[in-house]
Amino acid sequence: MIFTVLFYFFVAVTVIQILYYISFFSFAFYSSKKKMEDITPDISIIVCAKNEEQNLQRLIPLLLKQKHPKFELVIINDASTDNTLDVLDAFKGKDSRIKIVNVENNEAFWGNKKYALTLGIKAAKYNHLLFTDADCVPSSDLWVQEMSAQFSSKKTIILGYGKYRSKRFSPVNLLVRYETLITAVQYFSYARLGSPYMAVGRNLAYTKDEFFKVKGFINHMQIRSGDDDLFIKDAADRNNTTISIHPNSFTISEAPKSFIEWFRQKRRHISTSSHYKFKHQFFLTLFFLTKLSFWVLAPFIVFWEPIEISLAIIGSYFIFNYITIGVSSKKLNETQVSYFLPFLELFLVLFQITIFIANTISKPTHWK
Repeated sequence: MIFTVLFYFFVAVTVIQILYYISFFSFAFYSSKKKMEDITPDISIIVCAKNEEQNLQRLIPLLLKQKHPKFELVIINDASTDNTLDVLDAFKGKDSRIKIVNVENNEAFWGNKKYALTLGIKAAKYNHLLFTDADCVPSSDLWVQEMSAQFSSKKTIILGYGKYRSKRFSPVNLLVRYETLITAVQYFSYARLGSPYMAVGRNLAYTKDEFFKVKGFINHMQIRSGDDDLFIKDAADRNNTTISIHPNSFTISEAPKSFIEWFRQKRRHISTSSHYKFKHQFFLTLFFLTKLSFWVLAPFIVFWEPIEISLAIIGSYFIFNYITIGVSSKKLNETQVSYFLPFLELFLVLFQITIFIANTISKPTHWK
């Protein structure tokens, strides 16, 4: 009797997983037809930097070389203790498009990135804002142009892709890139289906109007993380949000070099999800739990049931999995990860369980 119940439960979780992957087709088979020349709004590029003197020396020249008609570069020195401010002053002396916002520690907002970002947004000259991090670089000199091209009178929040640089013969790098791909497939798909729930702050654009409409970060200022995700929770909807997925619109970051570094990073990121809207928490949790159930039960189903039935069910899952992730990985220039899909997926499930346990025991630290 129990074997029968478990079999039908396995069928149910497999069907749910397949339905999720079918819903992800909304991104996998999405093709943006918008042309770059359709709109070229003036842009304020905003970078929040804390102890980033070396990264800024690499990033600033690349931002200043962007092929966009009119933009400014607003760099926020968030109470750095290194030579970040000296580096910024040197660049500002050579280019008038650079604006420095120097933030000193405030007792009420000690170490709070959202406070620093708010000051930078208020200082920005233009209504259209484009955000990235100091440890990122744009994938091309058309990054600003591609991201800003998605703005329109209706679309005022643009979700971009933050890619990690690939490194040969590195299992950690492969896993990090796979997890980043899966996360992007989900948040791009939800946005395409009219229910945006997250973004990555290293490649995100929105207008000042949207920021002030929801009173900025006021609803979650006390939460250290979430200057991207929780802003999307408050401000984004099916009408004002779109995505930018042209390779020229990507940003590129160096991936964590060790499992420990990656683990700490993901603890901070995942802790924010507990503040998402209930419907998003529900569907994201259901996706994870049904995937976990699939991997736990699949080996037993192979032994309990006739091989033809078990392989048909498991094979159906992997067909939809490979179609969705394969097409999406090509779209986001991550085709290598699809070669190792079953192994990466299984490890990611175990990794996420570990993070959940760790976050239950203790809370992760803030952004810097």
